[in-house]
Amino acid sequence: MTKAAFIGLGVMGYPMAGHLAKAGLDVRVWNRTNAKAEQWASEYSGTSCTTIGEAVRGADIVLTCVGADTDLMAVYEGDEGILANAPEGAVLVDHTTASAGIAEYLAEAASKNNMGFVDAPVSGGQQGAENGKLTIMCGGSEQDYAKAEPVMEHYARALNRMGPAGSGQKTKMVNQIAIAGLVQGLSEALHFAEQAELDVAKVVDVISKGAAQSWQMENRSGTMIAGEFEHGFAVDWMRKDLGICLEEARKVNASLPVTALVDQFYADVQSMGGKRWDTSSLIQRLRKFR
Repeated sequence: MTKAAFIGLGVMGYPMAGHLAKAGLDVRVWNRTNAKAEQWASEYSGTSCTTIGEAVRGADIVLTCVGADTDLMAVYEGDEGILANAPEGAVLVDHTTASAGIAEYLAEAASKNNMGFVDAPVSGGQQGAENGKLTIMCGGSEQDYAKAEPVMEHYARALNRMGPAGSGQKTKMVNQIAIAGLVQGLSEALHFAEQAELDVAKVVDVISKGAAQSWQMENRSGTMIAGEFEHGFAVDWMRKDLGICLEEARKVNASLPVTALVDQFYADVQSMGGKRWDTSSLIQRLRKFR
């Protein structure tokens, strides 16, 4: 697996593709905005391509990291898409956070073209991508996963196959459901401490030594207290993800009352002008509506 094509050079894909180039793979990249692909090629040892077909022809592995289901359909299908141009035997790996349904559809389409497919959404944010320490949740056959695993290891901290196609996306949904409740709980806790006129930083220092400790508390409480929300995953993207979670919950008959409520709280944050704030900005809603 020495020839790689990377489709989508956003805040995540750009450094992920960079790790592959640093590892010595022959990397060709494509981005909807060609200037971004050219910028990447000037920074790393790799090739900028003006079409998807040019990028994926002859590739052993094709990796995608785009916005949503509709973006995936745009890059996978059509005469210049991945399915029509990647060679037989290639493994297609999708790092987009998307629906389980689209993963299952693309896995079937890849199989008809004698290609493998792995849905592999990631967690860890821009910092994790830049540091090569992402958590990657994968769905697909054992054979396809085995081929893709050594490539993904170049930017992974944790990497697991969760089951057949779609399982990676469903696991990412579990991740987002858990985060939504945690961030809201932390926001309420810090807001209460502020309103009670406690030394909030000192409160965090004490309770973080006990059962209340979490990654969110350790990494986001300080910026939440300071009202700084430029440190991670944007509210717009979280709402997209929670929408996927709630839709899948209806399909599998799962009850997600807290997730549905937090999704509406994020809608309030959007209306406050916080579309691009990071997800810890839920505390601003409490401050506004107290």
